[in-house]
Amino acid sequence: MKVSLITVTYNSAATLAHTIESVGVQDYSDLEYIIVDGGSSDGTLDLIQSYPEVVSQWISEPDGGLYDAINKGIKMATGDVVGIIHSDDFYHRSDAISKVVNAFQEFGTDCVYGDIRFVKPENLEKTVRYYHSGRFSAEKIKRGIIPAHPTFFTYKKNFEKYGYYRTDYWIAGDFELLVRFLHTHQLSYHYLPEDLLKMRTGGLSTRSWKSTLIINQEDLRACRENGIKTNYFWLYSRYFKKLLEFLPSLF
Repeated sequence: MKVSLITVTYNSAATLAHTIESVGVQDYSDLEYIIVDGGSSDGTLDLIQSYPEVVSQWISEPDGGLYDAINKGIKMATGDVVGIIHSDDFYHRSDAISKVVNAFQEFGTDCVYGDIRFVKPENLEKTVRYYHSGRFSAEKIKRGIIPAHPTFFTYKKNFEKYGYYRTDYWIAGDFELLVRFLHTHQLSYHYLPEDLLKMRTGGLSTRSWKSTLIINQEDLRACRENGIKTNYFWLYSRYFKKLLEFLPSLF
């Protein structure tokens, strides 16, 4: 089983090396790594080219936003299974991809996902939030609860059959895709009870109160477009659950 990992980047030289190196130390050999750059000017391209033994394919050109760039990477992929790792995320374990592949082979599902640790950029060893994807179930989508997107892997053929990321979403295109795949088309899935990667806080979806408003507007739209009845009360209720994810940082 060949796995294609995709990173979308734009002026991410400060963190991209860490991402690339975390892919490079994976113990799974049949791995393709694709980087889609939006036309960086901060040394990102030189950095990408300095890892020819890790980066299988890369392009640098203007794009129509995050999800347009991800779609480019998926279409470039030659693997059976596709996963996304953002340019400020990194695998903190060398067996992450091996565990994902083993889950596909053992359980025969369409999708596999796991947990994620959020860390502060200034202290990558301290977990400030633990996202437990095991709490996901189809009926919880109306509350905005989905698996951790950076841990979500599925077959490339599913994108070809059921569609790619919607480029008319700004922040919640990943939410819409997971709703479409897991609810609308009812792809089978397996939860892998492992923390597969770490994500630095301060990304697009957690940057400000304005981002939170946009996320919930787009989540509501995604649910309605996929036939799920919900409202802002249900969506905002998930933030009480999120408080529990920050408990590890208190100890």
